[in-house]
Amino acid sequence: MAVAQDIPRNFLLAVLADLRRSGIVASRRGQAGGWVLARPAEAVSVADVIRAVDGPLVSVHGVRPEDVRYEPSVAVLQRVWIAVRSSLREVLEEVTLADLVHDDLPVAVAGRTHSPEVWQSRSNTRP
Repeated sequence: MAVAQDIPRNFLLAVLADLRRSGIVASRRGQAGGWVLARPAEAVSVADVIRAVDGPLVSVHGVRPEDVRYEPSVAVLQRVWIAVRSSLREVLEEVTLADLVHDDLPVAVAGRTHSPEVWQSRSNTRP
């Protein structure tokens, strides 16, 4: 897999170990051994994979948004981060590994890609 995906073997093994600890994959020893999904692909969301490998979908300096304390003058930022997490969940929890394998995104997720504006980076659009 490391060669096929052009990633370092040790990096791949670390990712697989994270996925095994979270119950997404299982390792099998022996001649017919290797790595297999521990749950059906339809039951594993992209959010599950990200959480297994990277932790929470959204954090603010390594802290979950609901646990961050702001000065009263900027306390509204906490609600912004909660909204960001909610938006990510709407997409990442909806898409499963089976969806990716079959190149068939859920309608609500695919619909988010139809507008030409979403394909354009905004990093260079400052006035």
